[in-house]
Amino acid sequence: MSRLGNWGIIIFLAVCLLFSCLLSLSDGPVVISFNKIISLLLGLIDENDIESVIIFEIRLPRIILAALVGAALAQSGAVMQSFFQNPMADPYIVGVSSGAGLGATLAFVLGINTWYFGISSVTVCAFLGALFITTVVYTISRRGGRLPIATVLLTGIAVGALASAATSFLMISGENPFDMQRIVFWLMGSFASRGWEHVGTIWLPLLVTVTYIQLLSREINVLLQGEETALYLGVNVEGIKRRLLVSASVLTAVAVSVSGIIGFVGLIIPHLMRLIVGSDQRWLSPSCLLGGSILLVLADWLARSLMGTSEIPVGIVTAFLGCPFFLYLLGRRQKTSA
Repeated sequence: MSRLGNWGIIIFLAVCLLFSCLLSLSDGPVVISFNKIISLLLGLIDENDIESVIIFEIRLPRIILAALVGAALAQSGAVMQSFFQNPMADPYIVGVSSGAGLGATLAFVLGINTWYFGISSVTVCAFLGALFITTVVYTISRRGGRLPIATVLLTGIAVGALASAATSFLMISGENPFDMQRIVFWLMGSFASRGWEHVGTIWLPLLVTVTYIQLLSREINVLLQGEETALYLGVNVEGIKRRLLVSASVLTAVAVSVSGIIGFVGLIIPHLMRLIVGSDQRWLSPSCLLGGSILLVLADWLARSLMGTSEIPVGIVTAFLGCPFFLYLLGRRQKTSA
């Protein structure tokens, strides 16, 4: 597609994201008109009523957090698919989610539920758990300075399964049923009870990592042509692979640490955006960021709207959306290879 066409798609996605945020701000147990939302956001009216509190203290931070997490997961998925050179790769493929789940479960079971410098200890433990598992996978997979893709995949599956088993053991060995409920809800992914402090936790590392990935766009584009071609063109293939793996893992760890485990965003969005804008990372990356934000903002809106006053974990919504899509991809792949 032409450069002008890609810019048009980026602008269209940005408008869709804005509309999705307005829809999510408006709808809920208390319906608020678009006119009042826009007036409050632009500072045209200064009211301190219940609707203003709902917008600024409850819905807006939650929506911004959903957008940031969606952007992080989609960008991580695009990077993982480039790393594995497989459109069915997922951000959680190296066990990042399992590590985050183990870290968060440890925090719940041990009663570590405090705040330090505006950051939840559960968030910190989940982030450290995700990075720990990633480090283990990287250390085991590294062979003589090389990072074989097949070895990373198999190691990630094995280490992730071990971390999941440890999480299950901690859950059944816990003595507090309330902790069990909180762990299960966290593992299914949710933005309930999230506020501005969670937004402040992830926006900076997300911005830095996404910017760094964008700077690697040329190298990623060359790598997609094959490792031999990349070597011939002077690209440090093993170095780029290490940077991609670490960057994608950091993005996923940051996202999972505040939202819990939300699947399929990193699978659906990069695949769709690749069909629309192509595989050029200069356009794929920003389109994935916007597409992931749109998907998770709408998924969160559905999660708190489908059952009236009750709320379901957003991870369930993305699973209902993602599973049919994954099966479609699998069937299409089998037809192509036949």
